[in-house]
Amino acid sequence: MSERVHPGVRLREAMGRGVVAAPGAFNGLCARAVARAGFEACYVSGAATSVCAGVPDVGLLTLEHFTRTVREVAEGSGLPVLADADTGFGEAEMVRRTVVEYERAGGAGLHLEDQVFPKRCGHLDGKSLVPVDHMCEKVEWAAKASRDCSGGAFIVCARTDARGVEGFEAAVARAKAYVRAGAEMIFPEGLTSEDEFAAFARTVRGEGANGARRPYLLANMTEFGKTPMIPLGRFGEMGYDVVIYPVTLLRVAMWAVTRALETIRRDGSAESLLVEMQTRQELYGLIGYEPGKAWEWPVR
Repeated sequence: MSERVHPGVRLREAMGRGVVAAPGAFNGLCARAVARAGFEACYVSGAATSVCAGVPDVGLLTLEHFTRTVREVAEGSGLPVLADADTGFGEAEMVRRTVVEYERAGGAGLHLEDQVFPKRCGHLDGKSLVPVDHMCEKVEWAAKASRDCSGGAFIVCARTDARGVEGFEAAVARAKAYVRAGAEMIFPEGLTSEDEFAAFARTVRGEGANGARRPYLLANMTEFGKTPMIPLGRFGEMGYDVVIYPVTLLRVAMWAVTRALETIRRDGSAESLLVEMQTRQELYGLIGYEPGKAWEWPVR
């Protein structure tokens, strides 16, 4: 058997070829669809993971719950998976455990945010931030954990929510501090225009710790938030390496679920929905199953 390449290395290779789109997958089946569609990476959203459990995105779920989703998406897709770790499920010691557990689950990397627990969705108002030195300690512990469990292959990304709390310049300053603390990737949440994304990239991407390469940059292309709809190619032109679409697939799926329930409730039948459904054969094809034949669990 050939030696496996760490998913963090595979994600770096993909980013080296150009900006990477990472749709959010909320379960293993969705992850398979992302891979089947030809994407090079997948994302696990804290918001999607939370609402799929029927709770809001305020940090209510456990590390074990998140890790299970990361493992399911990584195994289902076979792609490098970048995963949301909220505020790290606790202080420095828990941040270390989170890195180790996500890496064991097959993740390529994670991002930590600088909000006070209980956190809020990044595109909502009313957020509060931890002190810079507090977040830097978490980043330092995460970076050391990555070195210890993966030789540094697992990517540590630091997210700052400062734009909506302390302003754009504070977001830049925090990002630079997090890079110096060991973050290999930076995620500026809640930027409000192309100009802000471009200015942030110009200022931050030259920052490197101890002569290291400039940090990778992540952009969040969520819908109905503070960020306008910006095409993937434009993010690439501005210097971003990966663009996540965290809740897009879940929103589309739940819209279809809601319409289907209304139809069944109204008509007492799903017959009119057949033309909108994935067929049995299409579903089996997606999971690689042929009735009557043994199904082999994939080895990644």
